[in-house]
Amino acid sequence: MTHLQADIRYLFHSGFSLETASKYLVFDYWENNRDPKKLRSVHEGILRPDLFPKDKQVLVFASHNHRDHFDPRTLDWAKEHPNIQYIFSSDINVKNKELRSHFMSPYETWTINDLIVKTYGSTDQGVSFLVQTDGLDIFHAGDLNMWYWYYESTPEELIEDRKKFIGEMDKMNKEHVDIAFFPVDPRLKEYGYLGGKYFINQMKPDLFIPMHFGEDYGFIKAFERKFNSLPSKIIPIEGKGQKIVFNKPFKYYI
Repeated sequence: MTHLQADIRYLFHSGFSLETASKYLVFDYWENNRDPKKLRSVHEGILRPDLFPKDKQVLVFASHNHRDHFDPRTLDWAKEHPNIQYIFSSDINVKNKELRSHFMSPYETWTINDLIVKTYGSTDQGVSFLVQTDGLDIFHAGDLNMWYWYYESTPEELIEDRKKFIGEMDKMNKEHVDIAFFPVDPRLKEYGYLGGKYFINQMKPDLFIPMHFGEDYGFIKAFERKFNSLPSKIIPIEGKGQKIVFNKPFKYYI
């Protein structure tokens, strides 16, 4: 692996693993209702800690305590990797104080060795993460999105929700992003595209990877077709375990 390369795996929903030259990062892992009859495999969206790289620092991120973003089973991974580092939103409660855990609120910066973590806000709960390591700038939005709940919100609430999202985006408008993981949620119907489109136009990441869509891969494919002229390469996620390789200067392949 070259210094400016990332090997990315889509796991499920908002969960990804990302391997760089010296790090192995896991974001918002969630096993959901795993079929016990199926093998524990990355192709089922399941990570096996015994297969984590032994020669790289392993860091596990969780953006907030919703069950689809924080899976307590990740805490058991420390049995295989005693030096694993957990980086969690401050709303997550971990009872085992022996774990290497660091908790962050919005708008903080934390450095561990040569890795820098910056947190930004959310329009729901917890934080979003900007991780800088091995020459790469990686953004995971958590639940930061333009949540346009048109079928349950008043017009005034929709206006306020949009203002809140734009306010959060303005706070990070000077940051550089190579790889972005961002919600594109089919529950919002055609409004599920709004946040992703806004993020791409403002932040212009090289690679935009949709998340938070369950298993509605058709919705993600439609998003990619509709906005393929925007200034980012949008990855149409097609299934659990999908591999994406990113190289800088920008080049990728699946």
